[in-house]
Amino acid sequence: MEKNNPKAWLYLLPAILFLGVFMVYPLIDVLIYSFEEGYNSASQTFFGIGFYNYSYVLRDPYFLKAVQNTLILVFITVPLSTGLSLLISLALCSIDKLRETFQTIFFLPYVTNTLAVGLVFMILFKPTVYNDGLVNAFLGVFGISPIDFINGPYWAKMLVLCLYTVWIVMPFKILIFTSAIASVPKAYYDAARIDGTSERRMLTHITLPTISPTIFYLVITGFIGAFKAYSDAVALFGTNLNSAEMNTIVGYVYDMLYGDGGGYPSFASAAAIILFIIVLTITCINLLVSKKNVHY
Repeated sequence: MEKNNPKAWLYLLPAILFLGVFMVYPLIDVLIYSFEEGYNSASQTFFGIGFYNYSYVLRDPYFLKAVQNTLILVFITVPLSTGLSLLISLALCSIDKLRETFQTIFFLPYVTNTLAVGLVFMILFKPTVYNDGLVNAFLGVFGISPIDFINGPYWAKMLVLCLYTVWIVMPFKILIFTSAIASVPKAYYDAARIDGTSERRMLTHITLPTISPTIFYLVITGFIGAFKAYSDAVALFGTNLNSAEMNTIVGYVYDMLYGDGGGYPSFASAAAIILFIIVLTITCINLLVSKKNVHY
């Protein structure tokens, strides 16, 4: 077989050009901006090169709060959504009748507009002049005083944001898990039943090891997606996330570029590079862990 085939490179050329123009070049450009101190986008000038932008961002209380919010969101929603999706998928695969109907119902939130779902959550959780919201009405049955989940305490707002994020990402994970579980060869289960293996052992020794690449894929993409969270917070708390104390790292980058205090591309670039480093580190840790726990 010919190893260096010019025709193969020709086939790959469109993809290489696309990745180079829309991924590699912007990343290099952002990296350069992050070291340019006092960069002015109008005059395309700057007065120095160094680490001041990183120093400023890492000391900015708004950025530190955004990092805190993002980390809480990541380490709560990713395990929770993955675990719940797996349980629901196992339940769906255990039934024969109306399986497709239930799959469609669970997939509906994924094709629903994000802002529309956010509006529904506001109706559920936000007190109005007419009522305290459906959730507070339910809590009132147990004698719990009404809580403003949208404009109230920080923990209440973070709870709503986590629930909203889990609700949004679960349908896709359920779809992928259901497909993976359905693709496990039936011969494995038949052989296990002949040996008298319990359903629990079949789950832990057949199903989970076989779909471990799928679990790993959803965990990796889940971490990356949660670190990029921004529209979820906007849908619930509006565009002024700093005053609501619910900003995320991506939201901080956007504010530095286009917000009320925007016009600081160097600070935004530094924050974006820090986010890139965090995501890359988490991904590398997951890759190391997967070598022992993922079976291909």
